[in-house]
Amino acid sequence: MGLTVAEKILKRASGADSIEPGDIVNAKVDVAMSHDNAALVSKVFGEMGFPKVWDADRIIIPIDHRVPANNIKTAEGHKRIREFASAQNITHFYDVREGVCHQIMPEFGHVVPGSLIVGTDSHTTTYGAFGAFSTGIGATEMAAVWATGELWLKVPETFKINLTGQLPDMVFSKDVILNICGDLTAEGANYRAIEYYGEALDAMTVGSRMTITNMSMEMGAKAAIAPADRKVLDYLKDRTSETGEIVTADADATYEKQIEYDVSQLVPKVACPHAVDNVKDVSEVADTPVNQAVLGSCTNGRLEDLKAGAEMLKGKDIHKNVRLIVAPASRQVYLDSMEAGILQKFVKAGGMVINPGCGPCLGAHEGILAAGENCIASTNRNFQGRMGSTESGIYLASPVTVIASAVAGKIVDPREV
Repeated sequence: MGLTVAEKILKRASGADSIEPGDIVNAKVDVAMSHDNAALVSKVFGEMGFPKVWDADRIIIPIDHRVPANNIKTAEGHKRIREFASAQNITHFYDVREGVCHQIMPEFGHVVPGSLIVGTDSHTTTYGAFGAFSTGIGATEMAAVWATGELWLKVPETFKINLTGQLPDMVFSKDVILNICGDLTAEGANYRAIEYYGEALDAMTVGSRMTITNMSMEMGAKAAIAPADRKVLDYLKDRTSETGEIVTADADATYEKQIEYDVSQLVPKVACPHAVDNVKDVSEVADTPVNQAVLGSCTNGRLEDLKAGAEMLKGKDIHKNVRLIVAPASRQVYLDSMEAGILQKFVKAGGMVINPGCGPCLGAHEGILAAGENCIASTNRNFQGRMGSTESGIYLASPVTVIASAVAGKIVDPREV
């Protein structure tokens, strides 16, 4: 019986002679990532009594969620992380200046095809855009990984999603994944691996694929994989000396479910409060008042996203009743977009550009919503109270829909702007 990409990666990582869904395997981890919650992981690690981590070169620690520190408790946590990273000689520690973990991980070459990556963040599924098996785990699990370099996993069933056709004008990968989330629902892929294929996926940039694998977690996916290709290798060639292994599924691989979407039929989508799978055509919620707009995050804070948003401005100003927050996903994205004149366009239009980080998406600071306010964002979650008041509403959309709405002061279809 043939194997899927997910099964092949877990077979290699565990050294198993054979593998099938439902098996429990003890796998050797290639890369382990923890962000601000490394403060908790390091505490648990210390309680376990291990003097040294298993491999200081394979543990990646970026501080990105509450940056700069939003209160004393956060500042003390950051201090503990810095002290732990120094004491353990962690090779790849990235302090508050660098940006969101899921952006800087591939930027700094810590993601390669065929690898097994774990992270103490649910959206670790992002790295599947590079042909890796990447998944989120808890702090206690991560402490064990830091100690041993190993983790047990249940081999998941796999969904195969084929994306055909060509994206229409003003429709993006964010609209694709919102449509899939709305179709499969928030629990429709619980503990499944999802493998993405098709001409529409092949045509996407690596960044656009990252949007899809990132938000696959919102369907409960354990991992989401877009098999690596030349675009991935070109992205990584100047970022790492490791080549990894391009893993492809066998022709006779077994999938629990196979689904096909013709993206040429898609229209701009919006996930409405208070669930990511509450997805509607943008026309269905048009004219909903907007008080705040957020462009950024690990989902859509890359250069291509900021560029698309800036082009949507078309020389217009942000509506007087809207607070536009632009958060580049990393320091490199910040620099690149600044050199391209993109950030200048947002500022001139009345937007605010903040430091790279997770602040607005997380709802810890940098854009808290008041009761009765609505925010449209290119982020990945719209749970009740996610960005502040439980009486506020969050709408998720593509960068162009976010900016078009910020200009209009209400949700609008970007195709009509």
